[in-house]
Amino acid sequence: MQIAGRTPAPFRRRPIAAYKKTVLIYNPRAGKFERSGGLLIDRLADALRREGHNLIVEPTTGPGTAGAIARCQIAQGADLIVAAGGDGTINEIAEGMVRTDVPLAILPAGTANVFAVETRLGVKPERVAALLKNLRPRRIPVGRLVCDGGRVSRHFLLMAGIGLDAQIVYRVNAALKTRTGKFAYWVASWSLLGRRLPEFDVEVDGRPHRCSFALVSKVKNYGGDFSIARTVDLMQDSFEVVLFEGRSTFRYARYFAGLVLNRLEGMKGVTVTRAQQVKVASSPDRRVYVQIDGEYAGRLPAQICIVPDALTVLLVEEYGERL
Repeated sequence: MQIAGRTPAPFRRRPIAAYKKTVLIYNPRAGKFERSGGLLIDRLADALRREGHNLIVEPTTGPGTAGAIARCQIAQGADLIVAAGGDGTINEIAEGMVRTDVPLAILPAGTANVFAVETRLGVKPERVAALLKNLRPRRIPVGRLVCDGGRVSRHFLLMAGIGLDAQIVYRVNAALKTRTGKFAYWVASWSLLGRRLPEFDVEVDGRPHRCSFALVSKVKNYGGDFSIARTVDLMQDSFEVVLFEGRSTFRYARYFAGLVLNRLEGMKGVTVTRAQQVKVASSPDRRVYVQIDGEYAGRLPAQICIVPDALTVLLVEEYGERL
């Protein structure tokens, strides 16, 4: 295991002409693509071809298929994979690329676009497509989640959430999300007001805690609009872990105020720490869910760890140089 906070390797720019086969993978049922009637993906493909990419466009064929498409294309000689979509689509594609040397580029076209906001790419996919030549490949660690008694094993780039936020993700109406984007998450949040939240036991690098929401994060950005973790970035071989105590959803109104005012750390009921491994015990309450990168992943028990030197991504040069 590598040491947390190691000095990042230097960037090595690779000219677009050096990529012999670029594959653009996208989810045609994602909100922005579906609402555009196919026009958005055509514009993105045109933008990449104008930049000199020898391009193949691959739509996903259903949930969970993006990783297999990426693996297949890499086996057939793809040397650059471009993920067009939201954080969930990016997560699926990255799952098929972990432990390979092929770079992953991101065109933000989702609901929250946490990856794009975090890495300062911006949220306009056509503009990012034109800027890929200025990005540089960087090797990053990722997180790994094992849950549901070992039946689920997944990697993640951004974060894992256990408890409250995963319950919100679980309750989001997919059709409403396609039509309205982030508003669907607010609707799911409001539906929990006044309810008692289940608590669970968390072990953070061997230290026990009890909470109703645990955020295990590789990024500062949360939901595209907020910052819960404050001192972590994608380059580091550790998580920032933020734990929230309390069973009342009304208590989270105070936490939310602390979040907005940048006063979470030090608040009563909030613990902020660093870790490379997190374990969450089984809970008798079946409402304790786990989400990764904004998508439902499974139920407890769960184990989360760092996988160092796992994935190559194209990033702006200055990302990770300062917190």
